[in-house]
Amino acid sequence: MSTQAEKALRFRQLHAGPAAFVIANPWDAGSARALAQLGFEALATSSGASAAVLGRRDGELTRAEALAHARAVVLATDLPVSADLENGFGDAPADAALAITLAAEAGLCGGSIEDASSEPRAIYPIAQAAQRVAAAAEAARALPFPFTLTARAENFLRGNPDLDDTIRRLQAYEKAGADVLFAPALPDLAAVRAVCAAVSKPVNFMVGIKGKSFSVAELQAAGVRRISLATSLYRAAMAGMLEAAREVKDKGSFGYLDRI
Repeated sequence: MSTQAEKALRFRQLHAGPAAFVIANPWDAGSARALAQLGFEALATSSGASAAVLGRRDGELTRAEALAHARAVVLATDLPVSADLENGFGDAPADAALAITLAAEAGLCGGSIEDASSEPRAIYPIAQAAQRVAAAAEAARALPFPFTLTARAENFLRGNPDLDDTIRRLQAYEKAGADVLFAPALPDLAAVRAVCAAVSKPVNFMVGIKGKSFSVAELQAAGVRRISLATSLYRAAMAGMLEAAREVKDKGSFGYLDRI
């Protein structure tokens, strides 16, 4: 088994390019092993999928629950794993820093910090958001291995589709020490290109928002280095389960189950 430092270095090297890579999002240890067997080179937790497997909504897990889930994924394979750490489970810079420290203790090689609170439209002022990223970066740099910190600008997910403000935020987070930059729900490839051109650190693109996904080749050409799948695989698995279950319940037949 690789050490955490070895996995962290592999994870960092994946971001160096020149090719974009897909980081797959399992929802438990079993799906993590399946994805590893398919040949994915890194995994990441999804806050939405992590919550769903416990019957919760996105954002309803405690820090301890989210990290326990991430630890189970870490232990399932020898791949580097990054975690969706939401807003660091608190509004203060110290909360973001603690989330990074605890993530490392859970065996993770990376993690993301959002610039919005658990309130639906509560995006932090840019200065406060940058302070939180700086605190998380300081905690990451204190670790004995290269923990990869991703900073997320949540504008387009939180009802504020302002590309210029999103770019200013990502530039501030880069200056504050983030290793990867991420703006979920960018509306088109032109916006993706604008974000990638405006920063010098690797950019992550999230698949799974209806009508706003593009091919790996298109995203790579736009400058994206990492492509995450968010809740997409979990939702695909649940869609298959529901289709099979409806057939059994409504028709009394097992055609879907017989095909898999």
